[in-house]
Amino acid sequence: MILVIDIGNTNVKIGVFDGDELIHSIRLASSSRKTSDEYFMSMKNLLENKGVNLDDITGVIMSSVNPTLNYTFEHFISYYFGFEPMIVGNKIKTGLNIRYDNAKEVGADRIVNSVAAYKTYGACIVIDCGTATSFNVINSQGEFLGGAISFGLKSSAEALGNSAAKLPNVEFVKPDNVINKSTITNMQAGILYGYCGMVDYIVNKMKKEINEKVTVVATGGLSEIVAGESDVIDVVDKTLTLRGLNILYKLNSDKKQGEKL
Repeated sequence: MILVIDIGNTNVKIGVFDGDELIHSIRLASSSRKTSDEYFMSMKNLLENKGVNLDDITGVIMSSVNPTLNYTFEHFISYYFGFEPMIVGNKIKTGLNIRYDNAKEVGADRIVNSVAAYKTYGACIVIDCGTATSFNVINSQGEFLGGAISFGLKSSAEALGNSAAKLPNVEFVKPDNVINKSTITNMQAGILYGYCGMVDYIVNKMKKEINEKVTVVATGGLSEIVAGESDVIDVVDKTLTLRGLNILYKLNSDKKQGEKL
């Protein structure tokens, strides 16, 4: 079985694959205050409660957009499993042609999502609704053409509350209407519906530029809420990142993977 780890700014997503099948997945909060031992024990307890025996893990792959946690995870993987993790970086084979001015600048999460989306849906636009929102375009020839990066729903809510002295920090809840009668619901409506309008506008502009039929795929923690209000999203795929890591592991595996240190 293969352990896949995606380290984000807000959460760490972890999955266990047996071949192409995602057996179980969990989330842990991203925190630089946790030690490698604490992360390992949290992961171990959650996965073993779901019936996963960590002794059956033969390989690990990880991607990260949160460099402060990289050493923590690399350390516990090598210490507790006895082998080094495969790490998604600029030297890893992706199966895509990265048409970017500097391929090293492309975030690991964007590559991982694009790999899984292209294999599953063909030509597509991938929207990752995370701490930031990334739009990634892959054409029918398997070329990653680039995209756009914008604010995330939660980060925009926090920025609004922190920047305007008379506006409160609000819990992110979807309001029933766009026209509302309290400051909090006014903010919630402006944040959500303004965000969905941004998503639709960017995707429609991208469709005109790429000029071919694409599937619009949304992933990330808030993707279902966004898809419910968007006119352009075709599919919500919340396991996209984990599947992408599993695909990359198999694509880059050799006989050294899984060998003990």
